Amino acid sequence: MNVKLSLLAAGLALALGAPLAPAHAQAPQGQTLRYAFQGNLNTLDPYGINETTTLALQGNVYEGLTKRDRDLKIIPGLAERWEILDGGLRWRFHLRRGVKFQGGEDFTADDVVFSASRVRADTSDLRSRIEANVEVVAVDSHTVDFKLKSPNPILHYEWDTWYIMSKKWAEANNAVAPSAPAATTPGYAVLNANGTGPFRIAAHQIGVRTVFEKNPAWWGKVEHNLQQVIFTPITSAPTRVAALLSGEVDVIDPVPLQDIPRINASPNARVMEGPELRTIFLQMDQRRDELTGSSVKGKNPFKDLRVRMAFYQAIDMEAIRRQVMRGAATPSALLISPLLFERSGQFQRHPFSLDAANKLLDDAGYPRVGGATGTRFELTMDCPNDRYVNDGAICQAVTAMLARIGIKINLQAVPRAQFFAKVLASGGFNTSFYLLGWTPGSFDSWNVLQNLIRCRDDTGSGGRGATNLGGYCNPRVDALTDQILVEADAAKRLDLITQAYKIVHEEISHIPLHQQALAWGVSRNVELVQRADNQFLFHWVNKR
Repeated sequence: MNVKLSLLAAGLALALGAPLAPAHAQAPQGQTLRYAFQGNLNTLDPYGINETTTLALQGNVYEGLTKRDRDLKIIPGLAERWEILDGGLRWRFHLRRGVKFQGGEDFTADDVVFSASRVRADTSDLRSRIEANVEVVAVDSHTVDFKLKSPNPILHYEWDTWYIMSKKWAEANNAVAPSAPAATTPGYAVLNANGTGPFRIAAHQIGVRTVFEKNPAWWGKVEHNLQQVIFTPITSAPTRVAALLSGEVDVIDPVPLQDIPRINASPNARVMEGPELRTIFLQMDQRRDELTGSSVKGKNPFKDLRVRMAFYQAIDMEAIRRQVMRGAATPSALLISPLLFERSGQFQRHPFSLDAANKLLDDAGYPRVGGATGTRFELTMDCPNDRYVNDGAICQAVTAMLARIGIKINLQAVPRAQFFAKVLASGGFNTSFYLLGWTPGSFDSWNVLQNLIRCRDDTGSGGRGATNLGGYCNPRVDALTDQILVEADAAKRLDLITQAYKIVHEEISHIPLHQQALAWGVSRNVELVQRADNQFLFHWVNKR
């Protein structure tokens, strides 16, 4: 059965109220958690794609040197402790002893050194986890030094999703290099996993389901009562809700906003709502000399600030918040949540104004063809339709809004696997205008500047600007980003961050839209932890 047919069968079974077939272990029903998400788990390779849901699912199997607790505080993981030496130029990590990978290999310093090299490979989407110039050295079997060229007080801020892999397992299975999302032939690590975490993979069918089972040999304190978890992608929102209400699944993500009252009124389920740290935004290709998928030939209109500002001012964010998001969104002027940047109040969105937008396009030399209601130019927009809350509907709204200023958008809204394979570095940054969401893994502005804003080359090499898909570039912002990384004085650091944000706000590097809110549908017999980073970790689930 191919993937498409399998998905159809799974969705149809749920729609008809038929139970999904048991997947693997014969765990008691009460100890099996059934979790449905709107998209697929396309890779088990922890360096394949830097995307929250994928990393969260992998994080039930793999672990990093550090972790984050229920309140997102950094705590020890595979490293029991660490110390900063040589004036900040050397970080020493003391590794946990007695840990084994699920394949039986002992966890040692060699695995950390190997993982540091693998995560910085050209085919890795997580290269920003460790700067290319950091030297990683095994001091002994359970001690690793990270030697830096300059101090970095936030070196480990996003290491909870830099998962450590087994060197022996990777070498034995020809998985030394990561497989990119766009790879036509998936590598061994895409379909198989071997971590140290509280769960292990029992079965994995991309697009159909993935079965996790409890790892009885896990080194940590068990805080859940599960024996297995069955993950099933259910693209259809009505089918997802029906599955929750009928008891076919225990957790769904996300809940369609219009269905929140109905779920809360049911005897079987409730909706867990909360703030999310993710910012949804648009970006325009400012790097190519000619856009792909545009009627404008011989030049790139997005290199002109007036065009970028016109797009910004033509988007009625309040209408999107009210009509598309049903109030469950907070309009944003920046690419970071106000919860993570204390000076966000200094920034306001550029005002919505069709008159201003039309004048800017006239001044930029893109008149309407055919009169007052004519088209100025056409453009392709790339959008996922199963990744963020109402992402496809947001893109449709943007398309309609831009039409009012004479921009004809040819919208390509596709499943997130297809979307990421096209627009990320592995797909050649093949987009001229797109929608994306971002949660800084470090919960720090440097992550935003480093990944989304700083200059990049055509391949995103070195991890710098790796997710700056539109190729915005300002050397002054890069210099500030470098200063921010090494500045230990909190007040000075905040000043530097503010300076950088002022530049990109005025130059319209991106068009921030909003922070979306979390809405998970949860069976009333399930207790779990909902973190603001939108990572659902099975380790904190208890089912009655």
